[in-house]
Amino acid sequence: MASSTSRPAGLASANGNAAGGPVERTYFEQQREMLVGEIAQSLEHVLQNINRLNRTLEEVIAVGNEFSPVEALWSQFENVMAKDPNAASEEQDNEDETEEGETMMKQEDK
Repeated sequence: MASSTSRPAGLASANGNAAGGPVERTYFEQQREMLVGEIAQSLEHVLQNINRLNRTLEEVIAVGNEFSPVEALWSQFENVMAKDPNAASEEQDNEDETEEGETMMKQEDK
């Protein structure tokens, strides 16, 4: 007769077998542990790659900051060149006309 306390071979309890020996893990627990380990390893790789990306981005930003004075100089140059050349020539024409008017007035006064 079989005793009522016997268990199937693959279903050991969490407390161990009935004799109090070492704890057997089920196939599910073994696979779960293996998958959890793989996930932990993958997350570690992801963390390493994120850190590498962060360092690379910091280097790119540092290089970009080195060009800040050059950008400011070109921006000033662009602002000077962007002034309307017609407005500048009109100002010059107005100055010329004013000088001519003053010259004519001086000649009339003589």
